[in-house]
Amino acid sequence: MKILYAIQGTGNGHISRAREIVPLLQQYGELDLLVSGTEAEVSLSQPLKYRYHGFSFVFGTNGGVDNWATYKLMNLPRLLKDIRNLPLKQYDLVINDFEPVSAWACRMQKVPSVSLSHQCSFVSPKTPRPEKWSWAEWLFKYYSPTTHQVGFHFERYDDFIHTPVIRSEIRNLQTTNEGHYAVYLPAYDDRLLLGLLNKTQRVKWHIFSKRAKTAYEKGNVRVVPVNNEAFNKSLAASEGLLTGGGFEGPAEALYLKKKVLMIPMKGQYEQQCNALAASRLGVPVIYEIDDQFIYHVNNWLGSENKIAVDFPDETAKIVGDMVSRYARKK
Repeated sequence: MKILYAIQGTGNGHISRAREIVPLLQQYGELDLLVSGTEAEVSLSQPLKYRYHGFSFVFGTNGGVDNWATYKLMNLPRLLKDIRNLPLKQYDLVINDFEPVSAWACRMQKVPSVSLSHQCSFVSPKTPRPEKWSWAEWLFKYYSPTTHQVGFHFERYDDFIHTPVIRSEIRNLQTTNEGHYAVYLPAYDDRLLLGLLNKTQRVKWHIFSKRAKTAYEKGNVRVVPVNNEAFNKSLAASEGLLTGGGFEGPAEALYLKKKVLMIPMKGQYEQQCNALAASRLGVPVIYEIDDQFIYHVNNWLGSENKIAVDFPDETAKIVGDMVSRYARKK
């Protein structure tokens, strides 16, 4: 069997999940890997068959997407060329984690594909989202359309949705509590965060930065370039995680029984949806950094707010069932 696994390269969550899924897929046949996008700091240890520019959104420094940087990075002629030129007929199974090149190539070539992603959970109307409709629903539907869906979310909102993939490297961590808090807020400038968190003198913070080239420290705040191993180590030894409205990071922190405070990106609908879903579990959410930010952070620091979750290790079974159900029969 020949399998193509196509992965979104914007943000780190997609690649992080793929690190767990790739070895499982390799058990079922010859596996080719495709990554498109430009905004991930983590990578796969296996070689890529295809590497595309894709269609990425660029994080800003004030809590949202940098629309101008995103526009400058966009290359629609190149995207269309890559879609037209991607050969797919050789594959018995095409798996997609919110990756547009392979998704649209499959549609053009009439090749079935299966979405194995968090984003495809929004195919279900049962998945939590804000009451006010957003145009971003079209993004869920048309950014990387597939013929089949296997989704992940904080809870099993529908019959095709599973609880999060918690990587083995996270499940095997020995947790402690050294009293510090890990921070991953890539849409905010490090200097803004440092100035605010310096006001909470009684705790230490480890900010993991997309922009810092070297580590440095000021007062009770240490800023470190994003690194998977260093982040995992800091999280495992922390009291909690201050993070955006992503999915994998909060899920892993909750699994490790750490406190979580989420600040979803402004104007980023998926993160707003994730924050709503997490809030229903009991995770506190701050929707903007304003004059009340330190007040809310101090309330969180003084609370227990450790939430019990049940995220069983079902990834191997999910992958096996997917291959059995959707691979092309010869």
